[in-house]
Amino acid sequence: MPRLLDKYNAEIVQALGTKFGRKNKLSLPKLQKIVLNMGVGKALQDKERIKHAVEHLSLIAGQKAQITKARVAVSGFRLRENNEIGCRVTLRGKRMYEFLDRLIHVALPRIRDFRGVNPKSFDGNGNYSMGLTEQLVFPEIDPDKVTFTQGMDITFVTGCRNDDEARELLRAFGMPFRDESK
Repeated sequence: MPRLLDKYNAEIVQALGTKFGRKNKLSLPKLQKIVLNMGVGKALQDKERIKHAVEHLSLIAGQKAQITKARVAVSGFRLRENNEIGCRVTLRGKRMYEFLDRLIHVALPRIRDFRGVNPKSFDGNGNYSMGLTEQLVFPEIDPDKVTFTQGMDITFVTGCRNDDEARELLRAFGMPFRDESK
């Protein structure tokens, strides 16, 4: 069983219950899924980039990445409908908690000049999104074999009513939010 799932069941549920004044365990905030997304715009010129991006995202997530295609044509970007322009992975269950553990305790501390993640990147419904500028912060990626760096978006979908509950949930997991009071 993943370490953060044990921590959620043993400590976080009880702490959030007392903080929000709720006795029903099912009404408390819970992490539902984590979505990893890589937009590979350069794949229009170089078809190998999408293959490398899928390979890297699959290594990071621990499950096969799905290639995303353009829905509409945009002539300014030389983009046609059904062009392969990115890849994504949706993590749930044990893989989700294992990825969250690796992100918080391994990948984020490896970012140069890291001062914490933005505490204001919530969407109003309790979902949190953040971006990484390169995939090399994950130890699964071998830097010697990487030909290009690629950023990614990470979205945490929670079963929360508002942003404050989701912020407390992620803070309880150990998400290093930047201190905005300074």
